[in-house]
Amino acid sequence: MTVAVVGAGAIGGLLGAHLARSGQDVILIARGPHLAAMQANGVTVHSRQGNFTARPTCTDDLSAVAGADVVFITLKAHTIPGVAERVGGALRRDASVVGAMNGIPWWYFPDRHLQSVDPGGVIARSIPLEQVVGCVVYPAATIVEPGVIDHEEGDRFSIGEPDGAKTERVQRIAGMLTAAGFKAPVQARLRPEIWLKLLGNATLNPVSAVTRATLAEMFQSEDSRRLIRALMQEVAAVARAIDVELPVSIEKRMQGAAAVGEHKTSMLQDMEAGKALELDALLGAVIEIADWRDVDVPFLRALYGLAKLAEAVGKRD
Repeated sequence: MTVAVVGAGAIGGLLGAHLARSGQDVILIARGPHLAAMQANGVTVHSRQGNFTARPTCTDDLSAVAGADVVFITLKAHTIPGVAERVGGALRRDASVVGAMNGIPWWYFPDRHLQSVDPGGVIARSIPLEQVVGCVVYPAATIVEPGVIDHEEGDRFSIGEPDGAKTERVQRIAGMLTAAGFKAPVQARLRPEIWLKLLGNATLNPVSAVTRATLAEMFQSEDSRRLIRALMQEVAAVARAIDVELPVSIEKRMQGAAAVGEHKTSMLQDMEAGKALELDALLGAVIEIADWRDVDVPFLRALYGLAKLAEAVGKRD
């Protein structure tokens, strides 16, 4: 298959490198020094399983998705509206679009768009729902220098149709990911898994941006554990308000996060790099759903305000 990866940063580059190594025809769409390095030297992946370099096609031209059977969107969620029309306009009608990003995805509610995720519904208008395949991303990776990706942990991409059907296309994509060295379970109920990951992303990521703490540091004191527990309880309450029961307890989710150790969340990495934070898809969307379903989330609102302030101060510095 021909596979395009829109937003080939750490996760997109990791994904594309593995797919290219397994024999797929891969097009990585990126920009800046990272793109230049990949064009010159390929994509190098460092991991505990060993290092390798792949040499897929690399470009900054979004129209390159026109030749793809499968398009992975691995951009930060807040940047997707800015490219949605160009990507959607170039797609083949039979192409599958896999939304591989954090937070509540734009397709989550078929009959309602979240302003925090899809302002004005531009993504939904540009990318037909029937072409969308859902995805929950678990690998943690960092660009350590342009063209070089450190794969820290995780090898799972859970995928599923928005309606839960086990279609031929979703099984074909899962097979392709498995052949590339990933775990790729096809989930009939992807939404609870989205919320399970969001339970951490909506809380730990903004906390890290405000405090600059690693995951290990967040769980060192009972005070911080109590705060994180309260934040996660509010996220779980919002999930229940839209009939989603989390498959794992909050205590177990906290234990899993603490076990990761001295890891900087992607939001903390963005904060340190002076980049815009992925706050709205991760936390703003939860608050927007809470408003819709009349769920009281005072801790989440306070965290959102603090994170927005930290972002503004960081840009000023």
